[in-house]
Amino acid sequence: MSNTTATTDAATTPQSAAHAPAADRVGHVETHGTEHIPASERHGRPSGLFWVWMSANVGYLYFVVGGVLMLLGLPLWEALAITVVGNLWWALVGFLAVSGPVSGSPSVSIMRAMFGVRGNKVFGAGLGVLIGLFYEIINVAFATLAAIALLGHFGITLPAGGEWVALAVVGVLSFVIGVYGHATIMALAPWFSAALAVVFVLLAVFVFGAADFAYTAEPLPVADHWALVMLGFAIVASSPLSWGTGADYARYLPADVSKRAVAWCTALGGFIPAVLIGGLGAIAGTAIDMTDPQLTIGEIVPAWFTPIFLAMIVLSSITNNVLVSYTTGFYAQALAARVSRAATTVVTGFIATAVAGWLLFLSPSFLDTLSASLELSVTVFGPLVAIYAVDIVLRRNRYDGAALDDARPGSPFWYRGGVFLPGVVAMLVGMTVAVLMANTTLYVGPISAALAGADFSALAGPVLGAGVYALLWLTTDPYRDPAERPAAASAAIIETDAAASDRTEGALA
Repeated sequence: MSNTTATTDAATTPQSAAHAPAADRVGHVETHGTEHIPASERHGRPSGLFWVWMSANVGYLYFVVGGVLMLLGLPLWEALAITVVGNLWWALVGFLAVSGPVSGSPSVSIMRAMFGVRGNKVFGAGLGVLIGLFYEIINVAFATLAAIALLGHFGITLPAGGEWVALAVVGVLSFVIGVYGHATIMALAPWFSAALAVVFVLLAVFVFGAADFAYTAEPLPVADHWALVMLGFAIVASSPLSWGTGADYARYLPADVSKRAVAWCTALGGFIPAVLIGGLGAIAGTAIDMTDPQLTIGEIVPAWFTPIFLAMIVLSSITNNVLVSYTTGFYAQALAARVSRAATTVVTGFIATAVAGWLLFLSPSFLDTLSASLELSVTVFGPLVAIYAVDIVLRRNRYDGAALDDARPGSPFWYRGGVFLPGVVAMLVGMTVAVLMANTTLYVGPISAALAGADFSALAGPVLGAGVYALLWLTTDPYRDPAERPAAASAAIIETDAAASDRTEGALA
């Protein structure tokens, strides 16, 4: 089957969620993994994607990031502007999601088109596992700290080693829904979204009541000021750029679903909470020290709200981990094809929980490590999602899920030796330049140093990755031959089918 044609599964009628296939039912462990979903099992509406992304992003991390912008010494209006502009990357996340309904495949399988079957094990699946584990660790750590603080608020003192029990409980809660999979996530998402939104609305009332809107930051030299602006942009952008996995949640939708609706529902589900909660964190930074909001929030909220705030941190960290763990399971399964997605979700969850415990209880530098990791992560995420987006454009979003499943030598996406050179080279160029332009608390790249500390990694990485990939895609086998490009091949197939139809009608006449 050609890699350039749209899947032939596209022509069935959508099923309702109530009549979802046995492989994808609420309360049952989803049996599908990285393979594409056949048309007979497609169901759902794009609006469900909005609630999935909303539930994952009504989260404490954005509140912290908004506060970090104030800790950098930025004026409030600039922190709010950076929060909006940095989160515009959610538009790209929404665009990537349109590849899901067409192929019926998760993002890690679609990336075989960009890197080749073998290349994808490094630049798709391999990096994906590392990215997923990174965010799982952050979420487990935040939730554990908040859970311990919540117990302490009610006068419950943990015995020696009790913090490890709290960590284990948080770990189980963080990953169990991800194990159940797609249908269960879709069913619970609206409820999680509503519960968390209520808490953040209450928090907003208290924050606005205490905010100092006359707050002024200490003036800085122009070069230093712009260096901080770009650093803040990189930190904010790191979150949306880490979500190049929209196809994972859109792949069950019918192939003929509105792609515009898929993109909008995905993008807005992430953008709205990220901007509102990030902005709230920045405004809170005018009234309290945002170095550790778990402790200082009590200065501006009534005593009865503090345990609610801590419970919100626990719940929001867990809901974010639901999506992260689900996707990380796919990435890990792409590396170990004989293992089920549910099993890889459990294994990666166990690893993330163990590492979070080490960082929290055995390492003295959790916050420093977290800050530097967020700042550097954009150097990997940016080129990856940009290459993905360009591939969708060049192929006109024509992906054959069955062909993507074929990992044998000589298969459509085997290319040369299992590697597609344009994707690999573009990733290496984009990541290298982005790292050289990065400016973090632990590392300053030489290009950034030469530019007085300005961090352009969140812009240069995606632009270079996209540009190099497009250039090489158009000048490298097989696609330097226009006849081999997806659009040309698809047009030829349509013409052949039309000719065959004409012959059949002529014979019947």
